Amino acid sequence: MTDNNYTGSNINVLEGLEGVRKRPAMYIGSTGLPGLHHLVYECVDNSIDEVLAGYCTDIKVIIHKDNSITVEDNGRGIPVDVIPKYNMSALTVVLTKLHAGGKFNNDSYKVSGGLHGVGVSCVNALSSLVKVTVKRDGKFYEQTFIRGLPSSDVIIKDGAQGTGTTITFTPDEQIFEELVYVFDTLSSRLRELAFLNKGVKIYITDEREVNLSKEFYYEGGIVEFIHYMNENKTPLHDAIYFEAEKDNVIAEIAMQYNDSYNEKVISFVNNINTHEGGTHVAGFKTALTRAVNNYLDAHNYKDDKLTSDDTREGLSCVISIKIPHPQFEGQTKTKLGNSEVKGLVDSIIFTKLTEFLEENPQIARSLIEKMINAAKAREAARKARELTRRKGLLGSTSMPGKLADCSTRDPSKSELYLVEGDSAGGSAKQGRNREFQAILPLRGKILNVEKARLAKILNNNEVTSMITALGTGIGTEFTLEKARYHKIIIMTDADVDGAHIRTLLLTFFYRYMQPLVEAGYVYIAQPPFFKAKKGKQEYWLQDEDELNALYKEIGRDGVNVQRFKGLGEMNPSQLWETTMDPTNRTLLRVTMDDAVEADRIFTILMGDEVEPRRKFIQDHAKEVINLDV
Repeated sequence: MTDNNYTGSNINVLEGLEGVRKRPAMYIGSTGLPGLHHLVYECVDNSIDEVLAGYCTDIKVIIHKDNSITVEDNGRGIPVDVIPKYNMSALTVVLTKLHAGGKFNNDSYKVSGGLHGVGVSCVNALSSLVKVTVKRDGKFYEQTFIRGLPSSDVIIKDGAQGTGTTITFTPDEQIFEELVYVFDTLSSRLRELAFLNKGVKIYITDEREVNLSKEFYYEGGIVEFIHYMNENKTPLHDAIYFEAEKDNVIAEIAMQYNDSYNEKVISFVNNINTHEGGTHVAGFKTALTRAVNNYLDAHNYKDDKLTSDDTREGLSCVISIKIPHPQFEGQTKTKLGNSEVKGLVDSIIFTKLTEFLEENPQIARSLIEKMINAAKAREAARKARELTRRKGLLGSTSMPGKLADCSTRDPSKSELYLVEGDSAGGSAKQGRNREFQAILPLRGKILNVEKARLAKILNNNEVTSMITALGTGIGTEFTLEKARYHKIIIMTDADVDGAHIRTLLLTFFYRYMQPLVEAGYVYIAQPPFFKAKKGKQEYWLQDEDELNALYKEIGRDGVNVQRFKGLGEMNPSQLWETTMDPTNRTLLRVTMDDAVEADRIFTILMGDEVEPRRKFIQDHAKEVINLDV
């Protein structure tokens, strides 16, 4: 279906491309991996806008062997008629002018994610080569660009069937620090878009790997998103789904409670993940709390009023808002600022949720019981915090006795090593640079926080030692600005127990101190697994791949190899040289590229359900190296 009213006259130009190549981070966030992947998202967002307008049903993404990308859709196709003001094709204008697009009025798109209109022009500016093919009116329209500038006129060919746009681009090595796309990172975003736009088919193929492709298609939309989120949890009821429209704002909400103690509320505006929430999330939380407390009053529950946190324990929720004129805070679009949306969402959710609770009394009773238990646990956690404060363990200026702190008080220069065991902790204390490196030894395995409420967590000595050392507080009292260290480095042995301790710590940070992860403060140390020596030359090697690569260089004859299972097997100088010296060490930064998938993995690995964990181990067993048995 072609909309003949969508022509070059719909394209409005605000300014040119000046400055994009000089300051790319202003437009795509960074020139590292996030920015590299953002180029793909900008192209896909244009295709999704065609889905929202009702003209696109299929989107294909291809990662080519040279890490160039193709994004193809069957939408209307970028307009190609000449715009008299510029005396050039609308296709050329869209690719070469910043803020050029059909999204600044509602004639072509009532709802759009790519509101700033910088998407495809930024992709063009930051690519060494771009080729665009448009199918319209039975013809192919092709144009090529080099570093943002047209290298050819629009070439017209006959024989096109259907409509659509295909963009192939190669990220510019002069701009980006990394050029290798991560299949899983792209897949997670495409899966998300398929959930949010029921009925659209999205394909991704990786030509760098044999038979690596995925198809995402969800007729049930965000209800299937909730099922995916709760796949390895125990739901307390069928997913609840609301959809309503008011004053041109369309709200979709799917929610389901499970028997865990963790909430997961994900919000979107016009398919954009609003990580920092905003007025739509505030409206949802207010309506949920008010509807539940009204239900308590109407049914003569004698407990105290429930707080917003009480009503969300164990909740998985997806909030998807479609709005003609969203106002985001910044180009990164992570927080919605429209003041009118809060009241609209509040009204919609309060009405729908009140009806649901009254019409489903059995479910309502089970949810209310869970919320009341959450309130009791909150009170227990408050008392536990007070008790630990009185003991001088939490919220106190005194640090844990086993913490060997650094001398600098500048958090941006301070590092905290969380070290497995007293033996390794002793070596780390001796080998460290006392100016900026602090050491906190952890005895044994910390509590599995996936299966515990906060009150129980605060009774664990190792956990309270970490909280005190970090200085941020925990739960509702968490304050990122109070972090005493901007590098928190998990350093464990390279064996099964070490991997388990590392997972326990990561679970704790993900569940209770997630802003530390989002800020990029959490790292994993990479101690060497082997020491190889030939003559007087020593080599420290991370894994068997590095060891085999060394054999190819120097041969096997006369090479003595020592395997390190534990940090305690290295003396202080070796630990410093290989794992703690900033000039030599390798650190892995823990990131939040796919929060939904991270949530699922932590549930599988650390939750109560055995069968998903067994399947995970079976599926990934062949990927394991250096297994300690």
